[in-house]
Amino acid sequence: MSSSSVITPEDVLESLMNDGTIDALRLKIINQLKANEELKSTTIKMAEESKVLNTPGAEKQTKRELFDALRQELEGPVLEKASKSVWELILEKEGLGKEINETVERVFCRLSGREPPLFPSPNAEENTMVIEKDTETKENNDSSKTKPKKRSLSEVNPSESNDEVATATTKKKQGDSSVVSLESGKTP
Repeated sequence: MSSSSVITPEDVLESLMNDGTIDALRLKIINQLKANEELKSTTIKMAEESKVLNTPGAEKQTKRELFDALRQELEGPVLEKASKSVWELILEKEGLGKEINETVERVFCRLSGREPPLFPSPNAEENTMVIEKDTETKENNDSSKTKPKKRSLSEVNPSESNDEVATATTKKKQGDSSVVSLESGKTP
């Protein structure tokens, strides 16, 4: 798509469906619902308190009859609670809600030809502090050291033979500017 065309929500949704992102997000939502202990306990409590199971003669019904009656009684309220839990996951500022927002934004930017925003990592402040501490430690170590000793070319690159070292030294003496100056460590 060109950057001048208008990107619709349907375009973004289609892209998310085609690349498998929707399926991956759906799986994450399902796994989080399965792990939701509050939702589990509420559903169990609703089943235990159901009219169907507490009606005299319920023990004489077949499992299929009980299941169908329970489903008819509890399907609406259980799905309503599950739906609320899903919306809480989708709308939360951190976790899955944040991941969904960032994913949609990235796809929109990709489709419109814009640069995606740089989302700070959750540990960005911690990482910055660690980097600053490492830099400070290195600076302290560097200032306490004496002058660095000069190394010969053979120490720097031991795979080169002595002939190559001699050739480089000879070329330097002859003024060949393509040879790196060993004393200064700079290229001409």
